[in-house]
Amino acid sequence: MPSIAIALTDGMPFFELAIPGHIFGNDRLQLPPDWYDLRMCQIATPECANPEGEVPLAGARFSTRTPYGVEELITADTVIVPATADVHGDPPDELVAALREAHRRGARAVSFCSGAFTLAAAGLLDGRTAATHWMYATLLAERYPTVTVDPTVLYVDHGDVLTGAGATASIDVCLHLIREDFGTGVANSVARQLVAPAHRPGGQAQYIETPLPEHRDDSLAPVLQWATERLREPLTVADLARYAHTSPRTLVRRFHATTGTTPMQWLQSQRIARARELLESTDLPVDRVADIAGLGTAANLRRHFTRIVGVPPADYRRTYRAGREGRKGQEGQEGRTIRDAKAA
Repeated sequence: MPSIAIALTDGMPFFELAIPGHIFGNDRLQLPPDWYDLRMCQIATPECANPEGEVPLAGARFSTRTPYGVEELITADTVIVPATADVHGDPPDELVAALREAHRRGARAVSFCSGAFTLAAAGLLDGRTAATHWMYATLLAERYPTVTVDPTVLYVDHGDVLTGAGATASIDVCLHLIREDFGTGVANSVARQLVAPAHRPGGQAQYIETPLPEHRDDSLAPVLQWATERLREPLTVADLARYAHTSPRTLVRRFHATTGTTPMQWLQSQRIARARELLESTDLPVDRVADIAGLGTAANLRRHFTRIVGVPPADYRRTYRAGREGRKGQEGQEGRTIRDAKAA
């Protein structure tokens, strides 16, 4: 059973804290038997240390009543820093030290939104690309010049360290973690319960200039659903535009305004997601997986799958199943070898 520790600090924004608390909590329907062991870990600060466990939160106070603290955070498999109360101040020394120790012991460190400032203060982002909320990107780059800040993407996953953009991108990060740990099927199930997109790639734009549609029927949802049901077919932009009753140029413009990517890039990400699901849930040979997912040949699947996921399809299937079996028989598994969106 993998453990997740969420760092609670004084004054932190509630939204980024509530998201992982809700998603990784044990009240989800149809959970795998080895679902996460979630721990809310109180990190005291000299200014606001409170023995009652009461934390000031965006102008209000709430009581955590948590029995967990820095020791549980250090020994967790995954440590999440939801956000920081003040991007201009220094994070708590206790949290910075705990993050370094947890990472040294093999934990995966994850930040949402301004939590990237805390990971940077701990030195975990030195020489790496990182994501944060686009409003904080310039400040993060100025304060930590050894970090390459990408203000456009939803999240960046280096395997041992993952940084996400703000607000609802935190949901994408959580679903990505579930996909890595439990597979596409479980991640899709949780996404359905959340009424959220099952998979938005980390490289998708976090901030999209989307004007209000002039007509209620301007949504791309029908054409996205239509294309998802036909991934096996050699779809083109012209095919999508024809179904949407618009010109290819208009469709491309609408696609970018809505998803931050092109129609063909979106199709490719959906086909890779379908291939992952088939590799996890079936024993079909790789050439059949390639055909059903719409990637044509086994060679084509291997080339694109390895580029996007980081390992060949056969290795992905073998590692995924070995990981699932290992989690059933051994708690506290360290190390995860399958990673999406390897960042430079």
